[in-house]
Amino acid sequence: MRDRDFDHPEVVLCKDGPMLLRGATSVQDADGTVHPVQRPVVALCRCEKSSRLPWCDGTHKVIPKA
Repeated sequence: MRDRDFDHPEVVLCKDGPMLLRGATSVQDADGTVHPVQRPVVALCRCEKSSRLPWCDGTHKVIPKA
């Protein structure tokens, strides 16, 4: 089987921002909870400060950079 023979989401890491998933049907968080995906593209939090985990709420924009 070649790598292109199966469907998988496209992943884009945004600099200092979220991880974008295109084509996902669900997301499993660190606790094992499965969250259904209703949109063609979703943004997942990478700063772990979002009030809507696992989804990005833009909080990363106000966190001071080290």
